[in-house]
Amino acid sequence: MSTRTFRVIVRGVFDGLDPEQRAELLARAGEHDVLRAAFTAEGNLTYDLAARAAFTFRFLDTGEAEEDILEATERAESAAKAWLTERGYGHKNLRSTADDLSRAPLGKRQRREAARRSA
Repeated sequence: MSTRTFRVIVRGVFDGLDPEQRAELLARAGEHDVLRAAFTAEGNLTYDLAARAAFTFRFLDTGEAEEDILEATERAESAAKAWLTERGYGHKNLRSTADDLSRAPLGKRQRREAARRSA
């Protein structure tokens, strides 16, 4: 059985931030800029609090079977909630999407490489 790679995105909105929390997030905004976005096992947070209160966590996880994507999604949501709760950041409207990269369509370069290998 092969290992599958899952990309999980957890989105939400900061809620009820006090002025100190907001200032802290704004001060660290450069570390959480969308241009630094990456899928990581520990999760990568991005936001632009100056524009809106929304945030996105990106997680990378693995599993053996297609059904493991559900557990990966639950782990990602739990990790996002834990990160926010540990820091006392209120949040709402959490929602998640997940992709199984083994089922993703091949790009042009990948198709060309696969055709070359099979020839």
